Amino acid sequence: MEKSKYEEALSLYNCEVNEAEVREAVKKIIAEKVPENDTPEVKRFMFASICLTTLTTQDSAESVLQLVEKVNRFAHEYPDMPNVATIVTYPRFTKLVCDSLEVEDVIPTCVSGCFPSSQGLAEIKIAETGLAIRDGAKNVDIVMHVGEFLAGDYETVCDEISEQKATCGDVPMKVILETGDLLNLSNVKKASLLSMYAGADYIKTSTGKEKVSATPEAAYVMCQAIKEYYEKTGIMIGLKPAGGINSVMDALTYYTIVKEVLGEKWLTNYYFRLGTSRLANLILSELEGKEVKFF
Repeated sequence: MEKSKYEEALSLYNCEVNEAEVREAVKKIIAEKVPENDTPEVKRFMFASICLTTLTTQDSAESVLQLVEKVNRFAHEYPDMPNVATIVTYPRFTKLVCDSLEVEDVIPTCVSGCFPSSQGLAEIKIAETGLAIRDGAKNVDIVMHVGEFLAGDYETVCDEISEQKATCGDVPMKVILETGDLLNLSNVKKASLLSMYAGADYIKTSTGKEKVSATPEAAYVMCQAIKEYYEKTGIMIGLKPAGGINSVMDALTYYTIVKEVLGEKWLTNYYFRLGTSRLANLILSELEGKEVKFF
């Protein structure tokens, strides 16, 4: 059978990942490079890369508004600190966030495309994404269809991503790979490359809704894929580790992986984002030298 354009794209890369080599490379980075990045300056930068998120069944207009008001207050109560990068909600709250957010450099963001499972009809995914953008979303996070990817139906996977990107237009779109469900790191690399070729502006590790979320090894392979894609196309793609980032040291590990694999060029709060709301208070506590529970 004739190869699809997506299989042709994959054939340009070595997608067979040696998992033992990746584990050793990550172990070396953690041991040798992470300590040098454990500085107040890096922590401030990571704070400015946080996607402050509320994606629960208990979300309501009242609870979302409370979160936005905290972000607005933070700008006044911590004038010497950068604010978080984004506020992430379900699409139904996008207009509320846009109407109540007073901080210009914080980006209203929504998950879309039948998050977190991506198991809805393609038409529904496109409609949901379009409605979120109509309401003011400036970033959109969608989920790659993991089931079709594992079944080898790359065309369906990529066509859905491409159609949602067409709906997004100039609005940056993150594609969540759900790396904890992809079985191996070779699949992580393939999913990364397919998503980028299909139109992703960022690739993101996970929804945070599965048993296994972000891992340093998955992020390392995703960075390798971003680097190789950039070398072939000249297009910079962003990275967002998300889910399971439970400490400042976890975040420093991802920061350092990006620095070592992709380089300083990717260390801006446009190309590097962290999907972890709990990190905000943890970083503030370390910088202030006392426990802070602002968010």
